[in-house]
Amino acid sequence: MDKSVSSLWAKRSLYVALAIIVMFLHLLPLDTKPDRLPFPDIMIALTYAWVLRRPEYVPILTIAVVMFMADLLLQRPPGLLAALVVLGAAYLHSASFGMKDLGFIGEWTTVGAVITVVFVLNRLLLAILSVQQASLGPVVVQVVLTIAIYPLMVLMSQSAFGVRRKSVADSTMPRVRS
Repeated sequence: MDKSVSSLWAKRSLYVALAIIVMFLHLLPLDTKPDRLPFPDIMIALTYAWVLRRPEYVPILTIAVVMFMADLLLQRPPGLLAALVVLGAAYLHSASFGMKDLGFIGEWTTVGAVITVVFVLNRLLLAILSVQQASLGPVVVQVVLTIAIYPLMVLMSQSAFGVRRKSVADSTMPRVRS
């Protein structure tokens, strides 16, 4: 029981550490020229990959704090994208039980739809609130790139960090409450 609790907290800490690393790399001034292509939102793809594999590793409160911190550090309207990502994660968590039978293509399609809805709602709410935002072209490219890197995030999560779907043997173990 202690090993499963420590493993759970180790994975939760790993998610937060990965989020901090991604934000740190995003904030580094690696190139002074403007980007030709917008950067995909790695945090959203990573979060959704972990939510669909092992939702206990990324509780909703952790996702909310990490994404709110990203909003503040990346100078986005505080809380808007964080709330939309949390809503998307909650939807994926509730739909994850039925998604095991779809296969990876079905999962990727569902995640792509959720990512698209998150970006469209973000853009729509910013427009309603009359907040200045980037032109549509780079945002569409960012959505496409974020959806395109999702398989890479899944592969990296499974191979490098050991975040896999629960097996039959894992599901017989008692659940750990935290």
